[in-house]
Parts: sequence; structure tokens; C-alpha cells
Amino acid sequence: MDSKVNSINWFEIPVADFGRATAFYETVFGIKLEESDMMGMKMGFFPYAPESGKVSGAIVHGPMHKPGADGAIIYLNGNPDLSVALGKVEDAGGKIMMPKTQITPEIGHMAFFTDSEGNRLALHSQE
Repeated sequence: MDSKVNSINWFEIPVADFGRATAFYETVFGIKLEESDMMGMKMGFFPYAPESGKVSGAIVHGPMHKPGADGAIIYLNGNPDLSVALGKVEDAGGKIMMPKTQITPEIGHMAFFTDSEGNRLALHSQE
């Protein structure tokens, strides 16, 4: 693998209730998800700027996408300080599983939470 590319190319977060999950992510991150029906699935795409070189993804409601707390852990960008997004999690219907915790001064901070659908996710930020 080319060491200059992202390790993750795309992510999909499974959801049981598309409207509830859309409200959760739009509230926590202060964004607007672009909704689309594609290949028998309802998808809500996170904002993405191709020129940034960063990864994007979507929330997905479909037969192959089952939410749960034991799947892969996706670290979402909480920069510059994940406390802002983490502070909105519970009011938006999620639950904080691990508060903001310093990894190292060089790497930054992390926190774990579950979203409105029960998926276990994480946030990372430098501050």
C-alpha cells in the first residue's frame, strides 16, 4: 500500500431509524447529510471535499447494514477539540461510553460514544 494514502477509504455506519440517525449526526457535528436512495439502501452522506484528501462516508439503512455496539470502531474527526461534539451526544440521543481522554500529548485525545442507533464510535482530536 502507498504510505501516502489514507488507511480508510470509506465508512458506512448502519442505522435502524434513518430519520433519527440523520438528526443525531446533524446535531452532534453541526452538518447537513446529503440523502440519497442507492442500490436499495437509504444513505446519508457526510460532507466531503475531494481535494482535501480526507475520508468520507455515510449512514446507511439497508438489509446488509445492522447497527450494533460490537463492530468495527470508527474514529470520527473531532478537531480542533472533541469536547464540542461530545457535549452534544447525549442530548441528540446517544450515550458517552468513555469521556475525553488524552492518548499522548503528541497524538491528542479520544472518546467513545454510542450513536442514536446503538453503534459504538469514537472521536479523535488534537486538543
